[in-house]
Amino acid sequence: MAFDIEMIKSVYSRMTERVDTARKVVGKPLTLAEKILYNHLWDGNAKTAFERGKDYVDFAPDRIACQDATAQMALLQFMQAGKSKVAVPTTVHCDHLIQAKIGADKDLQSALNSSSEVFNFLASVSNKYGIGFWKPGAGIIHQVVLENYAFPGGMMIGTDSHTVNAGGLGMIAIGVGGADAVDVMAGMAWELKFPKLIGIKLTGKLSGWTAPKDVILKVAGILTVKGGTGAIVEYFGEGAKSLSATGKGTICNMGAEIGATTSTFGYDASIERYLRATDRNEVADEANKIAPYLTGDDEVYANPEQYFDQVIEINLSELKPHLNGPFTPDLATIVGQMTEKATKNDWPLKVDWGLIGSCTNSSYEDLSRAASVAKQAVDKGLVAKAEFGINPGSEQVRFTADRDGLLAIFENLNAKIFTNACGPCIGQWDREGASKQEKNTIIHSFNRNFSKRADGNPNTHAFVASPEMVAAIAIAGRLDFNPMTDKLINKNGEEVSFDEPSGFELPPRGFAVEDAGYEAPYEDGSGINVVVNPDSERLQLLEPFQPIGSEVKGAKLLIKAHGKCTTDHISMAGPWLRFRGHLDNISNNCLIGAVNAFNMEANKVKNQLTGEFAPVPDTGRAYKAAGVYSIVVGDHNYGEGSSREHAAMEPRHLGVAAVIVKSFARIHETNLKKQGMLGLTFSNESDYDLIKEDDTLNFLDLNEFAPGKQLTLELAHVDGSKDTIKLNHTYNQSQIEWFKEGSALNLIKKQNALK
Repeated sequence: MAFDIEMIKSVYSRMTERVDTARKVVGKPLTLAEKILYNHLWDGNAKTAFERGKDYVDFAPDRIACQDATAQMALLQFMQAGKSKVAVPTTVHCDHLIQAKIGADKDLQSALNSSSEVFNFLASVSNKYGIGFWKPGAGIIHQVVLENYAFPGGMMIGTDSHTVNAGGLGMIAIGVGGADAVDVMAGMAWELKFPKLIGIKLTGKLSGWTAPKDVILKVAGILTVKGGTGAIVEYFGEGAKSLSATGKGTICNMGAEIGATTSTFGYDASIERYLRATDRNEVADEANKIAPYLTGDDEVYANPEQYFDQVIEINLSELKPHLNGPFTPDLATIVGQMTEKATKNDWPLKVDWGLIGSCTNSSYEDLSRAASVAKQAVDKGLVAKAEFGINPGSEQVRFTADRDGLLAIFENLNAKIFTNACGPCIGQWDREGASKQEKNTIIHSFNRNFSKRADGNPNTHAFVASPEMVAAIAIAGRLDFNPMTDKLINKNGEEVSFDEPSGFELPPRGFAVEDAGYEAPYEDGSGINVVVNPDSERLQLLEPFQPIGSEVKGAKLLIKAHGKCTTDHISMAGPWLRFRGHLDNISNNCLIGAVNAFNMEANKVKNQLTGEFAPVPDTGRAYKAAGVYSIVVGDHNYGEGSSREHAAMEPRHLGVAAVIVKSFARIHETNLKKQGMLGLTFSNESDYDLIKEDDTLNFLDLNEFAPGKQLTLELAHVDGSKDTIKLNHTYNQSQIEWFKEGSALNLIKKQNALK
């Protein structure tokens, strides 16, 4: 069944006129990304050509998706917006609050027991405001979106950084904070700086052990974790057309790991096949009517250097399988070159776990290719040296894979089949022995591998690979095993080797499912009363933030973060997920993972009011109680990783007025702005070194806050000396109004009250 088909028809019905108009206005052929962007302008037909990387533009997304961890705060905010129903199709997916430990059934029941308050809240709010609800166990948000909601040429936003997965079906799908989603739910425009464009031309065709995953692992090695910042990545070429739709989704999914705004592919035969296989014939029929508008213009792909800001070419026929990691997804190593590299860096070669799944690689095709490797192991008498964990992407995928015998193959290797949920990928893994913090190696098909990400152990070295490579290396039990050349000894003492993996793009007998896990909202939810217990530890109704004002003087340094500081460092996931709906409680994890540049320790900063060292949240609360603003200082790409707006809301709640860094990850910078804070960058990066532990920080001209105008910060040192530094910002006038009102939500409420 095609959800929201009338909305999709509406998007397509206007696309030819809007794209043709935009082509005239811009004065040249258009990329696919430009076509979709110009078709979704809030003001209708294009009247001006927007400058990439400079102009802020208002867009009208077609739909919104929220996962349960971020949906709590997003819906708590939406409840304050004064609306009776969401303005665009919206869904909530319960996939984050299920911990992997024993196996699917018991783990799911445990989650239902421990998080029923949250699930009931989300279901109740969904019913009240016309939001589709996907129950716990229904599947991982991005796989469910790909199977049900993604459509070529559409634009969606989602409260998870891997919303970009839907680019596999030719969408512009962008991860945002909950406050951005609230804007669109409330019928407001969504603002984005018009992205730069990176074109990746794929030639040749994948074969053997090389998988779609290896495309993005290669790209990550080229562009690094920040090389795609502020850009949309558009894949094209005959190699792109040769990939399956779910393979395209995998590549787009990990575009988040290079900082890209999103990634996308043009509409082609594989996307059409996937739409029809997932019971969306009507969408495919409508897309076929305007197919040339659902891909880049021929001239663009013939001469990409003239139309993209950067072009990369990858020959799929020559691409080798990769392992990326540890601790960062852009540290790329070709399979077969790991022994020397691991030995040099003292990475443990013994592999303890192989994990397959997550939103990145949990499709039927992924499971079938990994199962083909696992079946060889069973047939050839091999015993897996590492433990196995499998997270199917959706109940539809799980049910179909179970029907076709794929899960039984993994179970023959003593694999644990976990719930259709994120599990270890987001730290929801109760891994036995992790608390000992022993040095070890795991390999997984997930997208992220930051320190402590999967199991909370900072000494777990996590490597990212394709599902079939994960299977082979987990069976071998060695990180440097090369299934293309190396042999293994089976239980009979015989030398055996793996054949190339095989699989199915789509299930030969079609998809099947008994209960997909979807609950449609009430037609009229006006009679539903959403109740939040004031004594709850999990949920807390929000109070509006008060404006910071134009006088920020006498501020104290909360922490000067050293090196990589992701949203996992700022607001950890794992066990803290239980507090995602309670701002005060979850603020107790604020920046506890960040490393203090002055003592190189985590969660130990100097309280300038007492002279004593204390945890970051305690110190922030002490400053706030004393009426003193605090400031956070950071390094490059601050806030990379997940979209979680808690990483902005927690410092705001604790009285942080400004976050000053060398550079920001896109989503986090926007989240700070939305919460009415100052997100600033050093005009001179070396000024980071001028900030001392005991400094008092004074903004000298905040009353002159204006677009394009630098701000001046005085650093008053304890020895009586002072330094004055300049700070850059990217606020436009609308965003400055968010700051003046205390948050974007405050401004929405004010505007609604005037209607």
